[in-house]
Amino acid sequence: MNRPIISFCICAFSLPATYAQSDYTQYVNPLIGTQSSFELSAGNTYPATARPWGMNFWTPQTGKNGDGWQYTYDAHTICGLKQTHQPSPWINDYGCFSIMPTGNKKTFKEDDRRSWFSHKGEISRPHYYSVYLADHDVKAELTPTERAASFRFTCPEGMNYFVVDAFNGGHGINIAGNRVTGVSTHNHGGVPDNFANYFVVEFDRPVEYVENMDSIAIVGFKALRGEKVNAVAASSFISPEQALRNLREAKGKDFDVLCEESLQAWNDVLGRIAVEDDNLDRLRTFYSCLYRSTLFPRKFYEIDAAGNAIHYSPYSGKILPGYMYTDTGVWDTFRSLFPLVNLLYPSVSLEMQEGFLNAYRESGFFPEWCSPGHRECMVGNNSASVLADAWLKGIRVSDPETLWGGIVKGTQAVHPAVKSTGRIGHEYYNRLGYVPYDVNINESAARTLEYAYDDWCIYQLGKALGKSKKELKPFAARADNWQNLFDKEHSLMRGRNADGSFAEPFSPLKWGDAFTEGNSWHYTWSVFHDPAGLKHLMGGNNRFVAMLDSVFSVPPVFDDSYYGFPIHEIREMQVMNMGNYAHGNQPVQHMIYLYDWTGQPWKAQHWVRKVMDTMYTPAPDGYCGDEDNGQTSAWYVFSALGFYPVAPGTNQYAIGSPLFRKATLTFENGKFLVIDAANNDETKPYVESLKLKGCDYNKNYLNHSDLTAGGNMAFQMSDKPNYKRGSESTSFPYSFSDDER
Repeated sequence: MNRPIISFCICAFSLPATYAQSDYTQYVNPLIGTQSSFELSAGNTYPATARPWGMNFWTPQTGKNGDGWQYTYDAHTICGLKQTHQPSPWINDYGCFSIMPTGNKKTFKEDDRRSWFSHKGEISRPHYYSVYLADHDVKAELTPTERAASFRFTCPEGMNYFVVDAFNGGHGINIAGNRVTGVSTHNHGGVPDNFANYFVVEFDRPVEYVENMDSIAIVGFKALRGEKVNAVAASSFISPEQALRNLREAKGKDFDVLCEESLQAWNDVLGRIAVEDDNLDRLRTFYSCLYRSTLFPRKFYEIDAAGNAIHYSPYSGKILPGYMYTDTGVWDTFRSLFPLVNLLYPSVSLEMQEGFLNAYRESGFFPEWCSPGHRECMVGNNSASVLADAWLKGIRVSDPETLWGGIVKGTQAVHPAVKSTGRIGHEYYNRLGYVPYDVNINESAARTLEYAYDDWCIYQLGKALGKSKKELKPFAARADNWQNLFDKEHSLMRGRNADGSFAEPFSPLKWGDAFTEGNSWHYTWSVFHDPAGLKHLMGGNNRFVAMLDSVFSVPPVFDDSYYGFPIHEIREMQVMNMGNYAHGNQPVQHMIYLYDWTGQPWKAQHWVRKVMDTMYTPAPDGYCGDEDNGQTSAWYVFSALGFYPVAPGTNQYAIGSPLFRKATLTFENGKFLVIDAANNDETKPYVESLKLKGCDYNKNYLNHSDLTAGGNMAFQMSDKPNYKRGSESTSFPYSFSDDER
C-alpha cells in the first residue's frame, strides 16, 4: 500500500530553525507514559504544559494531594489544574498549588470538587491544555510562560466558584479585589527551612464571593452560560513582590496571543531537528521524546527588576545572583540527556553549567540528584561526567578553576547530610581501588564502576585545563579501578570484600545488592570509557561478543531476594521479551552500541532498531520503564538519528541505525547537518555503507566536530547485514586502553 509522505523539512537550508513553518507540537503527545502505576511504569510521566525548561509546569491532577502519580491515564476524574515541579513520582513535588473551577458547586473537599472527564474532551499539547469538566459544565484552558500561566474558563449560568489550594503545608491565602495570593511550603525534602513558593492568581473581574480556610480558598463570580472567566497565575521562590513581577509574563496579554507565543517557543526548540518519514507513529514518538528531553532540568532562576538572573538558593536559603537549574537525577541523565543538550542547545547547557557552579558555591558540592536541592537518591559521582563533557564540547563556564576544585573535592568528600552527594566510600575506593562489599555501603560494585568512569572524565577535563601530570596521575590510575571487580571465572563484574576475596554467594541474576537497580549481567558493561579493556579481560573479541549476545539470549529470569519482591524495573524487563536486556532502566541502555567495538556493528544496528520499534510507541503506555527526566527519551532521539554517546567525555558517538529517511539538524553555530537515508524503511535496519561529506566512511563512530561543522551524511540501508563494513579494529571507537599515558 502506498502511503503519503509526511514531510517536516526546513524550507531552504539557509534559514535557521526559528523560522521553520512546521508545527512540530502537533506530533507531541504529552500523555505518553501516563498509563503507569507503582507496580509497572510505562514512563511514570504526567502531561506537562510548560515552556521548554520552564520554571513552572502545569498538569491536570487526577491523584490525591501528595500522590506522586498526580496524573494517570486510566483515571476518570480531575480535582485541579496544578502548578507542579515534580521530576519523578519517587521524588514527588514541591512548591505546588492548584486552581479548580467547580461551576455552581461550592466545596473545599478534594473529592467533592472532582469532576468526571473524558480523553475525548481533553487536548494536551506542550503549549496548551484544555479539558471539559463534565460535572461542573466548565471548559478549562491554560497556556504557560516560563514562570506564569494564563487560564480561560467557559462557565455555566449563575455563580461560578473556583478553588485555590496551596496543599498541605501551605498557609496564608489572602483575597483582595480580583487577586488571590498565598504561599506553598509543600515539599518532600531538598529545601532549607525558609523555603516557600509565593503565588498569585488574578482574575479579570472583582471577586464576588470569598470563603477562606488558611491553605485553601473559594472565590466566586456570576456569569452567563458560555461566558468566559479569565485568570493569570504566577509564582516565585524569592518573594511575593517577585511573584507579581513574574506575573507580567502573562498579565495583560490575550490568551490566544500568549498561546501562540508558547507554540512558537516549542517549535523553535523542536525544530532544531526536522525529520522526514511516512510513518506517522514514528514521528509522533520522536517529537514526543524530544519534548521530554527539553523539560528537565528546569530553570530555578528568576529575572529581577533590572533584568538580571537571580535565584533563591535551595542549598543555602539565600537570594543570590546568577543561574540555577534543578530537578534532574544525574545518575540517569549523564548518559544521553546532557549530551543531547550539549549538541543541540549549547547556550542552554551553558546556563545549566553555570547553575551547577552556583550549586557548588552554595553547598560545597555539585548536585547528583537535585529537587530542588540535594536529595538522597541513587549512587555515583556522575556530575563529573556532566561537567567534563560540556567543557570538552566547547561549553565553557566563566570560572574553570572553581569548576576543577569542586570536581576534585567531590572525589574525596561526602555531603554531611546527603550521603549520595560526593563519594561515599571514597576512602576505601582510593586505597583499595574499589568500594568493598562487606563494609556496610550498599551497591558497592555499582559505585566502583561509576567512580572509575567519573575519574576518567576528570582526567580528560584536567588535560583540557592544562593540569600537571602529577595532579592528573591519580585520576588516570583510578580510571582503571573497574578491573578490580572483574571476575574472570564468570566474565562478569562482582562485589569484592575488603580482604580482596569476591563476595559469596554470587548470583549473576541478583538485582540490587552490589548493584543499583540491575544485576551483574547489566552492570558488567558499565565501562563506558574502555570497552577495549573490558574485551581484553574477557578473553578477546569472540568471548566479548558471546557475552553481549547472552544478555539477549538468557531468559528474563531474575533473583529479587535483595528487595524481597520484584521491583517495577524487574517487571519491566520481564514483560518485554528481550531476554535479560532491561532497557527500562539506565545501566544497560548503552550496551547495544558496544558491538561497535567488536567488528560486528551490524548487531548494534539490529538491536537498536528492535528496541526503537518495540519498546517505544506514541501511546499512553509508550515507554518501557521510567522516562527519568529525559534520559530514556534522549536515548531514542539520539538512536533515531543514527548515533549515541556511549562515553560522555569523549568527542565520539557510536553509530547505530538511523530510523528516518532524512533528518536535518540545525546547530546554534548556523550550520546544518543533513542525515540522509533515502532508501530507509522498516525492513532495512542495517547500514550497507556511509558517506560523510561525500567521502566513504567506514568507522563505527562519528566525531562531535564532524557533526557540528554541518554537511551531509548519506546512509545506504539494507535488509541484510554488511559483515565487512566497520569490521577492522581501525574502525572501532575510542577506548582508554588505547591512550598513551
